[in-house]
Amino acid sequence: MQTPSTTELEAAAFRRLVAHLQARHDVQNIDLMILAGFCRNCLGDWYREAAAERGLELGKDEARERVYGMPLAQWKQQYQKDATPEQLAAFAQAQQQHG
Repeated sequence: MQTPSTTELEAAAFRRLVAHLQARHDVQNIDLMILAGFCRNCLGDWYREAAAERGLELGKDEARERVYGMPLAQWKQQYQKDATPEQLAAFAQAQQQHG
C-alpha cells in the first residue's frame, strides 16, 4: 500500500471540515468569525483562489456552493439568523484584536 501524500491528507481533512460545517447549520458564520477569524465564505474564497492559482476558473458563487453544499442564497434563507447585538459587538472586538 502506498503512503498517502501530504496533499491527499490535507484534502481529506478539508473535505471533513466542509462536511462538518455542512452538517452544523446551527453554527452561524458570525460565530465562526468571532472565534476563528474565518467562516464558510472564507473557505469558499480560499477554494476559488486555489483553483485560480492552478489555472482553473471558478466563480465565487460556485466555490461557496461547494462549501455550503447548496447555493448560498438557499443556505441563508434556510439557516442564517440575524446577528444579535452581542454577536455584532463580539465581532467588532474580534476584528480589532485580529485586525
